[in-house]
Amino acid sequence: MISQLSNDSNLLNSGEMSRELSRTSSVFDESYKIINDPIHGHIKLDQGTIDFIDTVQFQRLRDLKQLGSAYFVFPGGSHHRFEHSIGKWPARHSIINRFITTFVYFDFQTDGLVLLGVGHLSHTLINKFRGEQPELEITDDEVQCVTLAGLCHDLGHGPFSHVFDSEFMPRARPGFKWSHEDASEMMLDYLIDDNHIDLEKHQINLIKDLIAGTPRSKSQYDERAFLFDIVANKRNSVDVDKFDYIERDCYNLGIKSSYDTKRLMWFTRVVDNQICYHHKEAYNLFELFHTRYSLFKRIYTHRVGKAIELMITDALLAADEHFGISKAVDNGEDYLNLTDDILRSIERSKEDELAPARHIMKRIRTRDLYKFVDEYLIPKDLIEFLGKDKINAREIIGHQEDNAHLSEDDVLVEFLKINYAMKDNNPVDSIKFYNRWDRGEGLSRSFFIPKEQVSYMVPSQFQEIIVRIYTRDSSKVGTVQRAFRRLLKTFDAKMPRNSPSAITPNAALELPEDFASPRKRRFDAGMDPIERYAPNKIVKEWSLKKAHSIL
Repeated sequence: MISQLSNDSNLLNSGEMSRELSRTSSVFDESYKIINDPIHGHIKLDQGTIDFIDTVQFQRLRDLKQLGSAYFVFPGGSHHRFEHSIGKWPARHSIINRFITTFVYFDFQTDGLVLLGVGHLSHTLINKFRGEQPELEITDDEVQCVTLAGLCHDLGHGPFSHVFDSEFMPRARPGFKWSHEDASEMMLDYLIDDNHIDLEKHQINLIKDLIAGTPRSKSQYDERAFLFDIVANKRNSVDVDKFDYIERDCYNLGIKSSYDTKRLMWFTRVVDNQICYHHKEAYNLFELFHTRYSLFKRIYTHRVGKAIELMITDALLAADEHFGISKAVDNGEDYLNLTDDILRSIERSKEDELAPARHIMKRIRTRDLYKFVDEYLIPKDLIEFLGKDKINAREIIGHQEDNAHLSEDDVLVEFLKINYAMKDNNPVDSIKFYNRWDRGEGLSRSFFIPKEQVSYMVPSQFQEIIVRIYTRDSSKVGTVQRAFRRLLKTFDAKMPRNSPSAITPNAALELPEDFASPRKRRFDAGMDPIERYAPNKIVKEWSLKKAHSIL
């Protein structure tokens, strides 16, 4: 890039180019805005991007926490979908880097701009390819669509993010096929129509396809497959969305990350119609996926955070009929007003029918949470034998002690899958690399790198499944655990004889016979100000009524 500048000294010395560089790099230009992002630094927004951001549909993301219920456990996790959508590539450039970027991209009619968040990283990455690989013939249209896809990819998230689409919607509308990606398309259409954004039909369709990660017309984009690797990479899941949320979550949670996003972005190029990485970045990519795994293990599936997720789900289900929460996904106008604030609406309500939902919310606020009971890390060779049909609330209460008086409403079962983003596959097996010595036509050569050529210390297994048990009634923790462990023992005789794994409950989690929760001990000692430590009767009555209505 430096040599390119030197070779064009005449162009650099021209008064016209100097004036243009001054115009495009001026921080005082009124057609731009400067935003200071804690992850990516100062970011410059053009008017076209501002037109998208300054809409009620996009501003809605300010009211959706990125980490959902994790904020109730980790106070630093208070960031929102808004900043994640805006800023996905570090913009801490030196003076010379800023000058080079402005020069190289000047002829692309993008005014040398970069954007913030996922939109920012999307814009930066596609312009990097455009500047370094002119043979790709990336058009202005493609730059704009990739940028807007990054900006708008999370428009469809519901309250508390993945709680809404993974926990609430399947229970509120069983059999109804819906995802937040579908809602993102709906909200994108609503944003464009409601604010009279000037985009052609083919541009809107391309933006939607880039958000989905798959073109609806594969023949049309057969030679442009690399475009769909940028925002939502279905090939190997390495995309700017992951770059931003991992770095942003680590920053806000105070967690140190060992992989280097900036280096990955620097050593990437398009080879064989897909995004490839320098061969030295293989271990850095393993570190990326390990960091993601660590966030899921420590933060996203935290025992208390998941308990609160279950409570929020119960509260939303109890309030669904009154507020029409699950039906709001059917149109953009209703979905626009569905944010994390729905919990406050429940708490502010006075109607008797919302009493169960209000009570659950009070339990969350007073930390009278559903209790973690037990968990079992399922061995890989036993996964097919220990599914949801074998371990569920009905099966657990079927193994309770005499006179335990457990009901299905007392028991909650969660199956948690934690992996390297591609189920039980090694994602790096799907990533291609290029050689630093290749030049010219040789850059068309790409190759895979087996993990054995990277390190013998990388994982041999890339997914784990944990079955976790909770109870709504804190006085029944020990009773539920004993029932669950009785159920596990019954599987021993049913397992394949050649299985190297034994079904052994975690001894560290075993409760004493006379176990009582700290809250119960305080209550028994007359120290707990809460009237009851067990769930209120109205919650149980509502749960049973809901179960009967579904059946």
